Amino acid sequence: MLHRLLSSVAMMALAAGLGPVQAVSPNGVETLSPPGAIKAEGTWSLGVRAGDFVFVAGMQGIDPVTNTLVQEPKARIRQAFLNIKLIAHAEGASLQDCVRLTVYVSDLQRFAAMVDEVQAELWGTPPYPPRTMVEVRRLFDDDIVEIDSVFYAPAKK
Repeated sequence: MLHRLLSSVAMMALAAGLGPVQAVSPNGVETLSPPGAIKAEGTWSLGVRAGDFVFVAGMQGIDPVTNTLVQEPKARIRQAFLNIKLIAHAEGASLQDCVRLTVYVSDLQRFAAMVDEVQAELWGTPPYPPRTMVEVRRLFDDDIVEIDSVFYAPAKK
């Protein structure tokens, strides 16, 4: 019953031109789409809040204004981290609240040092979150980097 009601409210809001509505699962998992973030197109969401944790989808270096990949490699890596940061901040988390990073790169030898440099710039001093960096054969849109992250952000009661 509640699910039907939420679906009806979402459909009415979209029909009224109010934009996307945050969806909530029967167990309270909230789909995230904060203002200023890139647009999720297709069968995925930018992130979800599940209790005190925020799970952010793999982010690429897409400029949210143009919805295109940033051209310069280091700037693209920075934009991927900034896209993550925006979603985390919208849920009350800082980069220091990150509890897990998985970084996929198309060429470890070429891009690992850039990832380290950008992460150090954005996080500042240690401690840094646990991180895995993996070289993959290919990423969506033949990109060079995609970063998956999890944040601890206690839900406000």
